Amino acid sequence: MSSASPVAPVEQPPLSQAERVVDTFIAPSKTFSDVRRSASWWMPWILLAIASVAMVMVVDKKLGMEKVVENQMALSPKQAEKLDQLSPDQRAAQIQTIVKVNRIIGYAYPVLLLIIIAIMAGVLLGTFNLGLGQRLTFNQCMAISMYASLPGIIKALIAILAISVGGGEAFTFQNPIASNLSALVDPSSHFLYSIATSLDVFTIWAIVLTGLGYACVTKLKRGTCMAVVFGWWAVVVLGGAGIAALFA
Repeated sequence: MSSASPVAPVEQPPLSQAERVVDTFIAPSKTFSDVRRSASWWMPWILLAIASVAMVMVVDKKLGMEKVVENQMALSPKQAEKLDQLSPDQRAAQIQTIVKVNRIIGYAYPVLLLIIIAIMAGVLLGTFNLGLGQRLTFNQCMAISMYASLPGIIKALIAILAISVGGGEAFTFQNPIASNLSALVDPSSHFLYSIATSLDVFTIWAIVLTGLGYACVTKLKRGTCMAVVFGWWAVVVLGGAGIAALFA
């Protein structure tokens, strides 16, 4: 009897940065498996930066930052009440300061995003390496988070489209489109409103991609990776909701 020779596993061919971006939406396992080969993450960050700045430019031109600030004030009655107690000149000056700060933060968001993702990568690196005995690198964690954040581009494009066709009158940077449960909650209940805003289709999409990414790069089960990522997300959401309620 002739014994069959073992079949060697077929290795996935290397992906280009563009292929990784496309596969994040249609075949994410391919993208994240390729992170084991190369932890480059500059392409998704550039695309996210372009989409972010484009959205801010459209908002600034079509709606105006003053309108955005007005919408934000409508969600924070206490802050609006404090402004109303000022003299007209003081109130106008304060509003202009808030507008300038919003504009600066909006255009600088790509840098803030880089910092936020770096913090996320560091926390997850420690969790998986120290807590679960893996051997991930910081760049691998950055790459997973960057590619997992790509659904944010679609969210930005939808916001741009809505504003361009004359919509977006209630636009705020914290809640640019109606893709979450915030419409079901009274904005004055800041704790619940913050949680409802976090229950966003694109946010959950990104979290699922992150969990899948770690499952592809590590030797852990997918359920374990999802539990870690969703667990940290829940901590951040509850913490953010608590801060929103405290300073409302």
